[in-house]
Amino acid sequence: MQDIIQELKQWQDDGKRFALATVVKTWGSAPRVAGSAMAVSTDMEMCGSVSGGCVENDVVREALAVLESGQSKLLEYGVSDEDAWSVGLSCGGQIRVFVEPFIAFGNEADVWENLYDSVQKNEGCVLVSSLREGQYVHALVYADGRRFGQLNDDKITEIAIQKIYKERKNQLVEIEGSPYFAQVFPPKSQLIIVGAAHLTADLVHLAHQFDFETLVIDPRGIFTQKTHFTTAPDQSYEDWPAEVLPKFNLDNYTYAVLLTHDPKIDDQAIHLLLRSEVAYIGALGGRKTQGKRRARLLEAGFSENEIDRIHGPVGIDIHAKKPREIALSILAQIIQEKNKYF
Repeated sequence: MQDIIQELKQWQDDGKRFALATVVKTWGSAPRVAGSAMAVSTDMEMCGSVSGGCVENDVVREALAVLESGQSKLLEYGVSDEDAWSVGLSCGGQIRVFVEPFIAFGNEADVWENLYDSVQKNEGCVLVSSLREGQYVHALVYADGRRFGQLNDDKITEIAIQKIYKERKNQLVEIEGSPYFAQVFPPKSQLIIVGAAHLTADLVHLAHQFDFETLVIDPRGIFTQKTHFTTAPDQSYEDWPAEVLPKFNLDNYTYAVLLTHDPKIDDQAIHLLLRSEVAYIGALGGRKTQGKRRARLLEAGFSENEIDRIHGPVGIDIHAKKPREIALSILAQIIQEKNKYF
């Protein structure tokens, strides 16, 4: 849904009546992932998609019926029968779609206004929707325990924070026999780069194209000042990693790459990163350099399992030679790690 959230707000501001159809479960080679959504107005305007075209016409018909009745509905689509001209998915998958009238007033107003605000401010949250047919009840839950909406169940808050937000996976959950769909609206992934160089500039430029928030740290001021960034990092620090990293939430929405080739700087960062929940740690250098790094970390008291979190040599092996090629291999490996949650 996150890809159409601005359109939803605009439609709401324009006073349009519309229904919201959300994919809440997929099986097999389904065309869209859980959380994909499509809005349908009373004038049959559409934004978003639930199947890439396979069942959209039928979902539109059902959405208009939901707007007429005011009652939500759970739909299921499987493999189409071409001989019978039935509605279905030609890809061989199966999806479950929840269609509800969009209501953003009364008790629901806080949910949608805070959701719009959170997306704008890059603040992560989880939208929990009741899937009982005929209902349209939601809760918005934040990692710090704040909650808005009508679903005032502590169990929902606990699951949203401890499971859904951390796993970053939109999914069905059942609480005391009642079905819910929990959808993550994550903050931008944060890419921390220790070391400023030509490679850093290429990596920052590429990371911005994939919507990462970038942070560059290098206590060697001359490197930071002399590196030409075609795309400026979101934040840049001419300080030691130990002075900067504790200021940030090093959670599993954070990825870190070490590029200085200087153990005094890289190791300081690694000590902090290995004790955090960051999703990825990559370190530049050949196998000999990685071997020496491992020995130092073992001597510092880190276990083999902890050290194995480090991707080194960093990047997917694409036989990269130029800095931009190395940057591509690094970001590809980060995205590979990031997308394993979905």
